[in-house]
Amino acid sequence: MLHEAITEKVLSAAMKVHSALGAGCLESTYDACLRYQLAKDGVTFEHQARLPVIYDGIQVDAGYRIDFLVEKCVIVELKAVEKLHPLHIAQVLTYLKLSDLDVGLLINFNVPHLRHGVKRVMNGFRGRGGPATDR
Repeated sequence: MLHEAITEKVLSAAMKVHSALGAGCLESTYDACLRYQLAKDGVTFEHQARLPVIYDGIQVDAGYRIDFLVEKCVIVELKAVEKLHPLHIAQVLTYLKLSDLDVGLLINFNVPHLRHGVKRVMNGFRGRGGPATDR
């Protein structure tokens, strides 16, 4: 239930941004506007949060950055591309596995209606039967 409430807040903010700007802007524009909107809406988040990798028992900074880590439990990855590809979903899934979190949102702003650009990604690598996505 917690994840649903948080993802609802994120999607509400993203819809405000998309309604104002529409499709066709750079990803960095949507990123800046979403950052502003989330803060305005009182949502707690980290922007460009570092995501280390643990390899052979040591922490390695591999340069991963999460676009938004919302309420310390939902990862949000932004795109402004013609079409979402499996690689984009794999990116979010990797972030979920590395952070040991359950839920991620992949949001592509380059669509006529934002509902067509949203994928919810679940971490299925904790005994849950594999990765899953839904809209």
